[in-house]
Amino acid sequence: MAKKSPLQLVKDQFGDKAKLVEAIKNFTTEDLWLGRTNKDKGLDLVSNAKLLRLHAIFTEVKKTFGSRIKLIDAILGEAKRTKDAGHRAHFEKFPVPRLLDLYNSLVKRNKDAAKKAAPPVKAAKAPAKAEKPAAKKAAAPKKATSKK
Repeated sequence: MAKKSPLQLVKDQFGDKAKLVEAIKNFTTEDLWLGRTNKDKGLDLVSNAKLLRLHAIFTEVKKTFGSRIKLIDAILGEAKRTKDAGHRAHFEKFPVPRLLDLYNSLVKRNKDAAKKAAPPVKAAKAPAKAEKPAAKKAAAPKKATSKK
């Protein structure tokens, strides 16, 4: 089966680009959106692929975290810096896609670090079969030496 183009995906999921733009504009509340887009251009001139990606990211963040602030709290929790106000202020300038990417990176890094920190589990050895003791070689008799 051939991979569908972004235009085909937009038509399948939303009908047309205008409906996709409206769906994304529903996410442009203070909870998820940073208001630093260019007002003259807007979302109408953004490519279908970027719009689909934005819709998927905003849907995931809305479902998982609820808002940007909760996503930032989760990032600070993963980084173990929940009380760092400067770090929080730094992250509040980031857009949602960058925050989600940062969160996923931190989760993956912490999971990998936990794997390395855990001691490897050794498999229990099966009891060895009782082997016959090795036969000792008979020592050759020492030659008597005589003193003359």
